[in-house]
Amino acid sequence: MLLHTFRFPIAHASRAIFGWLREPLTPILHPSPWRLRILGLALAVGHPLFGWVWSQALPQPYEPIWLRGLLALLALTLTLPWLTHTLKSSRTRTVISLIVWIELPLFFFWMYLNNGEGIAWLASVSAMILIYYHLTDWRLATLGVVLAAVTASLLAVWFAPNAHYLLDTTRKIDLIVIGFTWICAILLGLSSADLRRHQLARTLRTMGIMAHELRTPLSTAALIGEAVEIEAKKQPDGPHAAQLYKLADRLQALVRNMNHQIDTEIANARLLDLPQIDELISASALVADVVRAYPYAMARQRDCVRVSVHENFYFRSSRTQFAQVLDNLIKNALHSLMAADSRYTPGVLAIDVKKVGAHGRIVVSDRGMGISPAVLPQIFKPFFSNNVGTGHGLGLAFCQRVVASAGGCIRAKSTFAIGASFIIDLPVSAPPDKEKHG
Repeated sequence: MLLHTFRFPIAHASRAIFGWLREPLTPILHPSPWRLRILGLALAVGHPLFGWVWSQALPQPYEPIWLRGLLALLALTLTLPWLTHTLKSSRTRTVISLIVWIELPLFFFWMYLNNGEGIAWLASVSAMILIYYHLTDWRLATLGVVLAAVTASLLAVWFAPNAHYLLDTTRKIDLIVIGFTWICAILLGLSSADLRRHQLARTLRTMGIMAHELRTPLSTAALIGEAVEIEAKKQPDGPHAAQLYKLADRLQALVRNMNHQIDTEIANARLLDLPQIDELISASALVADVVRAYPYAMARQRDCVRVSVHENFYFRSSRTQFAQVLDNLIKNALHSLMAADSRYTPGVLAIDVKKVGAHGRIVVSDRGMGISPAVLPQIFKPFFSNNVGTGHGLGLAFCQRVVASAGGCIRAKSTFAIGASFIIDLPVSAPPDKEKHG
């Protein structure tokens, strides 16, 4: 009975921790140019200000003015337009993360080790840890604190032999205070990550509800299309019969297309709650079905798709979810071709099925606009969209989740203004018995 009582909380906690660890890394929490500039200005002003405080007003044993000056100049780089205007670039975010790591944990641990018994730097390190966890992902912050403590200790051994050691057993109170602060920072980081996860889940549910509600007006439109077709049948020789048939066909095609888009959005809205389904799927059959059923806006789009099955393979996943993955990739490819003013010549959207070593591979490539190298590493993150104003950034995140649940991986290669390829690698399963003996 006692085991049953604790089973649900333990299972819930395990799922929560797994969800936290599985979330995409976010080097900068809530990034914006102004937030970055304020941080840079605060550090640039804070260094000379506290340099004066700890050297003149309340002198500390170790306070190098030259180091303060260098870090103040480094902080000013966070206010430069070329940095704040390219926040979507993974390279920019890496540079910013490195600057913040040097400015906060590395510098503060270095100063703490060199100031001996000073209580001022014990308090400063504790405050720094809390601030650092507020600025970056808790997993990166945890790694950053550990690396900074180790690096500062090694630098102290090499360049400051009079500095005390971080794990000095004679400073047990300091270790307890820093450890307590660190645990609190980790718990706050976990709480913040869980809050962001719940907010994402609520947003996705709202999107799913809104998409579902669109079914009602579309049903009315479908009925109107059927009524128009019936009227045309009543007067087959009438002067407007052909035009009525054409309008009815267009309306029915529009309804089918919109229902397909609604199915897509509802599937994407289940990003965080995908059911685990284990079905044996033929890659070539799945691709053929998806390509045939896709609601193309025009016949030329259908004709531009080339499917090449070099070698079929089987894998295990949810057929419905994986069909949605291919739907998303085809939709993105067609949008890219449209943006490039493509004439939809045959083969500009290619889907290849083959085996590469022990893995199966599905490649969806197009000769459209491609993806900018600056944003390519971000495209699988939820709500990141390369099509500002037209995309919500869930499609590729959904694709990544589904492919990962099948034990595979998805990656993108692109040359801007030339085209893009999405490569899905999957573990191969044994074919059904009837094919083994066939």
